[in-house]
Amino acid sequence: MPRTLKLAAAQLGPIHLTTSRVEVISRMITLLQQAHGLGAKLVLFPETAFTTFFPRHLINSQAELDSYFEHGDDLSTATNTKPLFDEAKKLVVIAKYRKVHLPGTKEPFEDPDAVNQLEKRYFEPGNLGFKAFRTPDLVEGAKKKDTANVKAGQGDPIMGMMICNDRRWAEGWRCYGLQGVEVVLCGYNTAGFAPDLWGTRKPMTPEEAEKDAVFHHKLVMQGNSYMNSCFSVSAAKAGMEDGKYDLIGGSCITSPEGHVIAEAKGKDDEIVFAEIDLEDCRQGKEKTFDFDRHRRIDQYGPITTQTGVVEPELL
Repeated sequence: MPRTLKLAAAQLGPIHLTTSRVEVISRMITLLQQAHGLGAKLVLFPETAFTTFFPRHLINSQAELDSYFEHGDDLSTATNTKPLFDEAKKLVVIAKYRKVHLPGTKEPFEDPDAVNQLEKRYFEPGNLGFKAFRTPDLVEGAKKKDTANVKAGQGDPIMGMMICNDRRWAEGWRCYGLQGVEVVLCGYNTAGFAPDLWGTRKPMTPEEAEKDAVFHHKLVMQGNSYMNSCFSVSAAKAGMEDGKYDLIGGSCITSPEGHVIAEAKGKDDEIVFAEIDLEDCRQGKEKTFDFDRHRRIDQYGPITTQTGVVEPELL
């Protein structure tokens, strides 16, 4: 039986240090309304959607740093963000997730022209794990817990969230896959050119580096969607922020077979929309990636017992 769902990624163009929160929220509400006009019941926004990607900057003033955060646990009632959530309450169900894999460094690079990513300076790693959740009232005819003889794939949609760098780590995807995830949502800010951060074996032009960054983004979304038999939605903040720092686009919606079924055309504010059928997840979950029949957890010890690389002894 089809379980269709209309959803969207709300890609944002650049947001600058001088961009007001009011302006950003207005843009987000416009995108939310556009997606709703297409019939979307779920809309994903990027990482650090309210501000420029401030972790690229060294901020020593506590007052300035505080200005980039919403204070208190309830964003739906915070002064800066309440208008967006007032609009969203009509349309969207919300769950909580905290980014687990923080990239970059705690201290800035010595090169004054380097692109920094100081997330380890401003944040602590997330402590909520990769907990999937069901989203009610998105799919017509979803079976409930008091229904008899319910099979896997008949209930409300199962979703999971990631933020940016989390998408590069297969462990998080597999945690969600083991909970039967059907849609993984990931907002991100990814630099188009940052050789100090990721390193290169040979010099690359900014154009070559950005092409590689988009390729790697799609690679992890497509590969992990396939290996966990789920759809994925990714939403970028894109374009040239603060007149200097280029962020890739590439917002896309990916199928359980690893195909990109919708993607952004540019690097400005844009809705990426698709109608999907969650029944498409069943083939992979019940055949190639039937975890219950095929996984061999007795052989996976190093995944949970070590963090860094331990090479075999030299010959």
